[in-house]
Amino acid sequence: MHLPESHEPEKNRLPPGSSESLDRRRFLVEGVRVAGVVLLGGTAAGLAAHSSPNDLLVWQIDPDLCTACGRCATECVLDPSAVKAVQFYPLCAMCDVCTGYFDPNHRERSTAAENQNCPTGAIRRVLVAEQAGVPRFEYHIDEPLCIGCGKCVAGCAMMNGSLYLQVRHDLCCNCNQCTIALACPAQAFRRVPASRPYLLKRKAQAILDAKEQKG
Repeated sequence: MHLPESHEPEKNRLPPGSSESLDRRRFLVEGVRVAGVVLLGGTAAGLAAHSSPNDLLVWQIDPDLCTACGRCATECVLDPSAVKAVQFYPLCAMCDVCTGYFDPNHRERSTAAENQNCPTGAIRRVLVAEQAGVPRFEYHIDEPLCIGCGKCVAGCAMMNGSLYLQVRHDLCCNCNQCTIALACPAQAFRRVPASRPYLLKRKAQAILDAKEQKG
């Protein structure tokens, strides 16, 4: 799943320093991103409603079952793995001290490699605003660098859980028997229709449902 990043013209960028500017910016940016999730993500219910008996089946991870055990990085037939971390931005709290980004034993709050949780530096930390003097950051996955180890996912689970793992189908070989699925201790892998190849967390789906109800 690739969630489109914000590339706002400089004249449209909102100045930091107020909750109004942050809330308005998040509303505009998330509107685009949520639309991308709806088109590419889908849910278990959506899979049943939009699939046909002739649909090709592909492998995917149920994010509500995944424990971020690390086997996605080591058991895939591809190197690096076809499994990548994804970010569901409306769930992200935009924390200054992100438990998905920072190593639990980090010594200083900087982007130095020794302070990061990710072994390959695949997460970009971007300051987007300040709210009541508190800096707010977005965390973007650099997918070519991501190896699917799940360290960021395990860390993020201690907070809002906006980071989770998905099989990227522009990379996956769609083996008859997925070697990661065989090794998965949580049995979080399942076959889903290729027409709806990505899955959302239940609480992520709840956010989308609430947005749709508001119109």
